[in-house]
Amino acid sequence: MSWMMMFFAHDQRVGAVFLRVVPNRSQFFEYEPVTFYCEGVSHDNVLHKLKDKIQPCSNSNKKTATGSSCTVNAVYVDDSGKHWCETREGKRSNIINITVTAGSVILESPAVPVMEGEDVTLSCRSKMNSSTFTADFYKDGLHISSSSKRIVTLHKVSKSDEGLYKCSISGAESPESCLNVTDSFITFIESSECSCNVYLILRTVFTIMLVALLLLLLGLLHYGKIGATTANSCSTSCKCNCHGTGNKQI
Repeated sequence: MSWMMMFFAHDQRVGAVFLRVVPNRSQFFEYEPVTFYCEGVSHDNVLHKLKDKIQPCSNSNKKTATGSSCTVNAVYVDDSGKHWCETREGKRSNIINITVTAGSVILESPAVPVMEGEDVTLSCRSKMNSSTFTADFYKDGLHISSSSKRIVTLHKVSKSDEGLYKCSISGAESPESCLNVTDSFITFIESSECSCNVYLILRTVFTIMLVALLLLLLGLLHYGKIGATTANSCSTSCKCNCHGTGNKQI
């Protein structure tokens, strides 16, 4: 249903360019195949990715009924980064952030934003075939669930469910992926960046402010101790001088 709504929204916006990835997830093991579909562009436009520079996806480009596709038969860690479609006129699609890992665990979460009110299932996948290990799931660094089935379902997601998710199996952790929630795919197409970037910035600023406050508090405490020591020393000296002066007057 969500894909039907997405393409309906896409059709209602003339000239919209939309990128999707198959399978629909943002994390991949090395050497897995990945196919990018660019919808709403002419066939001679190709997928680009952002790394140190913009490069065309030239592994296997094909025409489709609604645009073009590019299949990468085996992805590598260096293929991690932002991917999008771009027309000759410079119009860009939404951005999909792909993470390719050489590790043993990945989190299978949607690569594109999900609609508010939908149920979203996150799956933790390991290269180890054993099914005896339990998967632990985390959001923004906090543990949210444990599952022997290695899945967790977020029911009727809302904006509060946005964040960075990861999972672990037997101590091996997956990379973090951003889950975006939107109320309109048209809004999603027009807004490329992942809103979790804002969360990362806020978290970094909060951490810096917290460290600064702690340093300030330690400084004040240290200054207070010095002040108290000086005051006590001065008070003792004054008493001694006054006592000595009094004796001289007698």
